[in-house]
Amino acid sequence: MKLRNVFTIAASLLGGIFLLAALATGLTIYFNTAPSQTPVGAEGVGVMDNGNVVIEIHEGESSISAGGRLFDAGVIRSILFWGILSRIEHEYIKAGVYQIEFPVSQIALHKILRGGRQQLVRITVPEGATLRKTAAILEKAGICSAGSFLQAAEDGALLDEYNVAGKTMEGYLYPDTYLFQAQYPAELVVRKMADTFLSRLDELDINKDAFTPAGLYEKVTLASIIEREYRAADEAAKIAGVFQNRLERGMRLESCATVEYIITEIQGKPHPNRLFNRDIQIQNPYNTYIRAGLPPGPIAAPGAVALKAAFTPEDNDFLFFRVVNPSSGRHYFSKNFDEHISAGELLLKGNR
Repeated sequence: MKLRNVFTIAASLLGGIFLLAALATGLTIYFNTAPSQTPVGAEGVGVMDNGNVVIEIHEGESSISAGGRLFDAGVIRSILFWGILSRIEHEYIKAGVYQIEFPVSQIALHKILRGGRQQLVRITVPEGATLRKTAAILEKAGICSAGSFLQAAEDGALLDEYNVAGKTMEGYLYPDTYLFQAQYPAELVVRKMADTFLSRLDELDINKDAFTPAGLYEKVTLASIIEREYRAADEAAKIAGVFQNRLERGMRLESCATVEYIITEIQGKPHPNRLFNRDIQIQNPYNTYIRAGLPPGPIAAPGAVALKAAFTPEDNDFLFFRVVNPSSGRHYFSKNFDEHISAGELLLKGNR
């Protein structure tokens, strides 16, 4: 073979190698860059008002699984390139919630998720909190605005998804301590709290699937009233038994908590220190002093004790209860009205 032919072949091979390298470089640059279109919401991926995205990586989730969700949301351009990155890097992505400035390259995004660095805000939603009070807690912590949270809690699509028979998620957002990023999408906040609620039902051995959406809604409504009535945990099931007995007899529940809900949440007034005759005569469907049966919906977020009590009330013969020790919050339970009145007289004597 002539030397000239050898050089020609070598030049062709080098040209081919350079061409392939240039092509590979071009494809890498193209697939590494973020998509040109604005991301859309997807499972575990939310889009903020400023265009940034919030990504939740589930515990034990693989990089490929997360990549599929990111691709569906329009955050990454190529699931194939994401898979290559996942195989090249030996460090796993870490579970958590990440707020990402968009646009972001795939390489940079993969590095962020492997590093696991998150800036989270811890909040505690107390048992018995209403949607409005929860919204105020979230806004004060800088997580999301109260308005956006309340709007998300009334979203029809979310209500249908979680089989909520009411007009809001009141009662279905579990009171707990949460970690959220600042400026977190309100819809994802609602989803997180609703998912926690459903998981708590499972932990309490409550078979939610045995109930229709309307039947479950009634139980949650009852639990919310119990939550606002009990103070000693060992009395919650007994209080639930009293309410169950009154419901079965067609009696009014006469729960002060439902009147307080009307005053604070519907009328927007300060929480009263005591109720007067005029209060228990308020004409409102939530007033269980003038209306038999359960109110139209939950009045607060019930915790584990109240939920367990509502689904497994104590089997007793009591029809009344009233506080006899304000400091401990313990109640006196009675089977008839005369006993109930006597308990009130004893309390007055003690206070004197």
